[in-house]
Amino acid sequence: MATIKTKAIVLGNINYKEKDKLVDLFTLEEGRLAVSMKSVRDSKAKLKMAKEPFCFGEFIIENTKGNNIVTQVEIIDNFYDLTKDIDKFYEGCAILDLIKSVATDQSDSFIFIELLKALKTICYENVKKYYVFDKFLLKITEIMGYSFVFEKCSSCDATLKIVYFDLNKGSFVCPNCKTENSFKVGFEAYKSLQLLKDCDYDKLKTLCLVNNTEKEILKILALNLEWRAGLKILKIN
Repeated sequence: MATIKTKAIVLGNINYKEKDKLVDLFTLEEGRLAVSMKSVRDSKAKLKMAKEPFCFGEFIIENTKGNNIVTQVEIIDNFYDLTKDIDKFYEGCAILDLIKSVATDQSDSFIFIELLKALKTICYENVKKYYVFDKFLLKITEIMGYSFVFEKCSSCDATLKIVYFDLNKGSFVCPNCKTENSFKVGFEAYKSLQLLKDCDYDKLKTLCLVNNTEKEILKILALNLEWRAGLKILKIN
């Protein structure tokens, strides 16, 4: 019987047997991991809070006959305040949904740290709607190897004044280099995306994107990830 001790964030859960839960964990050391939590649907269960989405803690997991069973959890943060604000809650759910699409059973500390930063920022900082989700999408795009090049057309190096996004290339191009799979991008959204790229999570509360361009940025990032990696991004209102 092997024992695993790992920091993890709960992505979701489903009912199992009479009082158990099957829990979807994203762990720092083991990647994405399916575990069972015994009797946590009982109102008096010691670990009942540890089964909830967003819960971040140190989990002790026993592997018995191929089954991963959580025996102990030290909760570090449950991000409870996300449940008090519907916009923050939906934004957090969209981030967890994206993690479900990109996380594997291999450890990825970069994605884990980005997830933790994003949840902390949504929960505890007064950041405008969409900013954290857009920032998180941008970071995931970079981690997956799809970084954006700004300032010049990615095809001919022309200075960009009128901007298109080419889904074939996953980059910004000028009108002369656009293809049938390109779409026009507002110049203000293009510049705002640059600002977002250069802004750390702890500075997002001071950021003011030009003319509320966060939705257009979300469209660019979501379409790019769908085109590059087949990822459908959960829509948030």
